[in-house]
Amino acid sequence: MTTTIFHNPRCSKSRQALELLEQRGTEIDIVRYLETPPDAATLVDLLERLGLSARELMRKGEDPYKELNLDNPELSEAQLVQAMVDYPKLIERPIVIHDGKAVIGRPPERVLELFA
Repeated sequence: MTTTIFHNPRCSKSRQALELLEQRGTEIDIVRYLETPPDAATLVDLLERLGLSARELMRKGEDPYKELNLDNPELSEAQLVQAMVDYPKLIERPIVIHDGKAVIGRPPERVLELFA
């Protein structure tokens, strides 16, 4: 069974999560989401697997979050998802999917919960 990681190689937490998966000998599909951003349908699927709202998946410290006023409570889920499609650096990382379940690897050891 393949495990998918939405990975940013410049992020230490993402690198640590990937290393934990590699140590398990897990077959890994690495998605460099900044180079190949997920589409809206993929993000909605991820949100469902994670049990999160779009806003909960967003990196609120990133410039686009502030510049686009994404903290506006009147914005819809669809608008927030589209912002992540347009600005993938807004997506929290790393996200790991295994056997139909997903977690955000913060701390990186959380990815091991998928194999428990």
